[in-house]
Amino acid sequence: MNLTHQLHSQLKLLRLGGLLQSLETRLTQAQSTSMGHLEFVQLLIQDEIERREAKKLSLRLSRASFEEDKTLEGFDFAFNPKLNGRLIRDLATCVFIEKREHVLLYGHAGTGKTHIAEALGHQACRNGYDVLFTKAVKLFRSLLAARADHSWERRIKRYLSPDLLIIDDFGLAPLNPMQTEDFYEIVTERHLKASLIITSNRPPQDWVALFPDPVMANSALDRLAHHAHHLIMEGESYRRKLRPTNPTPSSPKGGK
Repeated sequence: MNLTHQLHSQLKLLRLGGLLQSLETRLTQAQSTSMGHLEFVQLLIQDEIERREAKKLSLRLSRASFEEDKTLEGFDFAFNPKLNGRLIRDLATCVFIEKREHVLLYGHAGTGKTHIAEALGHQACRNGYDVLFTKAVKLFRSLLAARADHSWERRIKRYLSPDLLIIDDFGLAPLNPMQTEDFYEIVTERHLKASLIITSNRPPQDWVALFPDPVMANSALDRLAHHAHHLIMEGESYRRKLRPTNPTPSSPKGGK
């Protein structure tokens, strides 16, 4: 067994096989720059730390179940001057998650609510938080199925455990009694323990009418509204801005 092969085996035994990805590059760099031994070791360790952090981030992003890879860097803040960009950037620090606060994004369809919600979730993943994104209709459908196969207790924990739960498109239709109970459970169990981001086309004051039980509705919404950052999404449709522009059809040969 030669020395190189032995080193590879030893690194893998110590679960440091990732070092092999940059070892040759760092050796070449060390030889060409007369790098000191300590600096060489520090660079290898830093490479390994960065690889592990990238792997953790990739895993958090995968578990978050985002629909698309949306980030704040990819959002055109100049398109909508009415948008509170300062608040969004403040929220991107993720201090609200540390404080167990919520975020309510509401406004007209197409104004970028989902993009901002996913972008804040993406930033939270970068900062080391566990995130879960779900459409409201998918959440309620999942919990309904869990009631049928008696796995509700286990399934609800999926929505209670993340540091940040994002519920997108809430309030598209009135809730039935079981959906009301599920939503109430999520809000009350996460209140002061973990953060929520909820997007909706309706303002929170219109949500009470969606619930068959106004007492349960007021109890849940009071917890949300008074412990949340409110971001009103106004202006033109951001989705329309992203729509491909259809080229003007050329006239057929011989046509006028």
